[in-house]
Amino acid sequence: MVQARSPLMTLEGFLELPETKPASEYIDGLVTQKPMPQGKHSRLQGELVSVINGVVKPQKVACAFPELRCTFGGRSTVPDIAVVAWGRIPLDESGEVANAFAIAPDWTIEILSPLQSQTKVTKNILHCLQYGTAMGWLIDPDEKSVLVYRPKQEIEVFDEVDLVLPVPGFAIGLRLTVGELFGLLVL
Repeated sequence: MVQARSPLMTLEGFLELPETKPASEYIDGLVTQKPMPQGKHSRLQGELVSVINGVVKPQKVACAFPELRCTFGGRSTVPDIAVVAWGRIPLDESGEVANAFAIAPDWTIEILSPLQSQTKVTKNILHCLQYGTAMGWLIDPDEKSVLVYRPKQEIEVFDEVDLVLPVPGFAIGLRLTVGELFGLLVL
């Protein structure tokens, strides 16, 4: 017996749905919910947003946003950290940061959770790179490693404590080693 397959949801239909906690993402007509962040993920995310903003925000170069919905290229995803260059941050009619970001971030950062698919997260980073993102980081707290993705370049692995992590050109003032990044986990 052949079962009828339900039609895939449209992006427009997805965007009309109420937000979920944790966030849901729309990829290739399917809606999936991200896993609930756990301690290491949450700590790295919060601290790294502060570290990045401490360097790029005062000079109005860029701004790091945690859990920001980015809708572009037929997808709607929520990177753990989306960094957007200052002049590209969407504003509403009153000059405040807009709610909807219909752009790819300039730098996308994902922090792998224990039950999260590395393949799915990597696909999201690669999608961002196809739409203009300058760099993607995939941080693995368990392995104490960072995979760095750049457009049309080989993936680089940073897993030695004294290695300085590469950053996009606009964030050149940010100097962070692998050891310093994972040192953010220590209270």
